[in-house]
Amino acid sequence: MPAGRFAPSPSGDLHLGNLRTALLAWLFARSTERRFLMRVEDLDRVKPGSEQRQLDDLAAIGLDWDGPIMRQSERREIYDATIRTLTAAGLTYECFCTRREIQQAASAPHAPDGAYPGTCRNLTADQRAAKDRPPAIRLRSQVTEFTIVDQLHGLFRGQVDDFVLRRSDGVPAYNLAVVVDDGAQGVDQIVRGDDLLTSAPRQGYIAQLLGLTPATYVHVPLALNVEGKRLAKRDGAVTLRERPDAWALITASLGVQDVKNAEELLEQWKPTLVPREPWVFDPSIG
Repeated sequence: MPAGRFAPSPSGDLHLGNLRTALLAWLFARSTERRFLMRVEDLDRVKPGSEQRQLDDLAAIGLDWDGPIMRQSERREIYDATIRTLTAAGLTYECFCTRREIQQAASAPHAPDGAYPGTCRNLTADQRAAKDRPPAIRLRSQVTEFTIVDQLHGLFRGQVDDFVLRRSDGVPAYNLAVVVDDGAQGVDQIVRGDDLLTSAPRQGYIAQLLGLTPATYVHVPLALNVEGKRLAKRDGAVTLRERPDAWALITASLGVQDVKNAEELLEQWKPTLVPREPWVFDPSIG
């Protein structure tokens, strides 16, 4: 059975923008008779206690999910096995560039829109052996662009470079892990913030390489602060525990009034209710 999902990182409490995106993901999944799955992306940046508080907050706004929770920290060997498969097919290479070197290369005049320029793509065995730092593993991409389908943005064609599959510290990279997990869970609908739209072509491409059908996306507008920047916990009272009016604020941001809970909202939900502009939230009001 097809599925949608929400996949928070347990690095702190969810703010109202995160909860709004989670609610939208739940609404899209439930309204299209999909399973709704919960996945914890805990490969790094874990703050003790955050996972349970996040799950409690999601349940408090009326979300439920199907089956057990998947945790990425329990799937490291699966990601490594996927990288070995790609390596055996000649589709990876070792990269020894530091973050600073990558930033400098990406900002050079010849670099296409900040893409990794392939500095380490054709190193010889002797050149690799001479390096004195552990390598990251990059995909040896065979394309420069890939097209994904987005329910709000239509066909979106974006850049695909030789992106990282495993960091130099051994941690699997986001673009690999989410595709492997979505494939394992049968996720074919991904609802998330539109700041991730440009990463979707990379994920669609690697899904295709792995023999998976790329998901359909719904990249929804973000919640912003009054300065027009992405809403964050540092902006003030923006979490569920700090905002007793959280449910009313979130539903009002979707143009819906006087709904008591998520199930009631689902009864009248239509994808056309998704705003096309960001939600500008002022924590000082209320």
